[in-house]
Amino acid sequence: MVRVARLEKRATLVGGLEGRDLSGRDLKGMNFSNANLKGANLIRANLEGAHLEGGDLKGAYLEWAILMGADLKGANLEGAYLWGVDLKGADLKGADLTGADLKGADLIGAYLWGANLERADLKGANLERADLTGANLERADLEGANLEGADLTGANLERADLEGATYDDSTILPPSLTPSQLQSMTKV
Repeated sequence: MVRVARLEKRATLVGGLEGRDLSGRDLKGMNFSNANLKGANLIRANLEGAHLEGGDLKGAYLEWAILMGADLKGANLEGAYLWGVDLKGADLKGADLTGADLKGADLIGAYLWGANLERADLKGANLERADLTGANLERADLEGANLEGADLTGANLERADLEGATYDDSTILPPSLTPSQLQSMTKV
């Protein structure tokens, strides 16, 4: 735990852990607010409940990491690798996920109000009960994504690929959804 405390202190003192290898580390509940974690290796790291708000994680490797309940408000995750990441209940309000790879990510109940997911790869992602109010999903790939119970009020789905995405009666779809997009989806 002393070593992790030193990492936290270092992140605060020098502004980040850019490019550091923190793979597999137990960083549960750590405070990395506004830290520079650009390109950091956080593969399989446990960041459950961690505070990463305003953090710079551009191009970071977070495959299979646990970020359940993490605070990522306003974080920069542009081009980050988030394959299979656990983001259940995470707060990503206003986060920049432009071009992020979220294939198979678990975003059940995640808060993505106003998040930028332009060109994000969300193939097979679980967005069940996720709040995507006002999110930008322009050109996002949502092929096979689970949108059951998701709130997409005011979301921008212009040119988004929704082929095989599932939704149900509790899903709130934006009125801007094109007929061909709706036809490509599967109601369950």
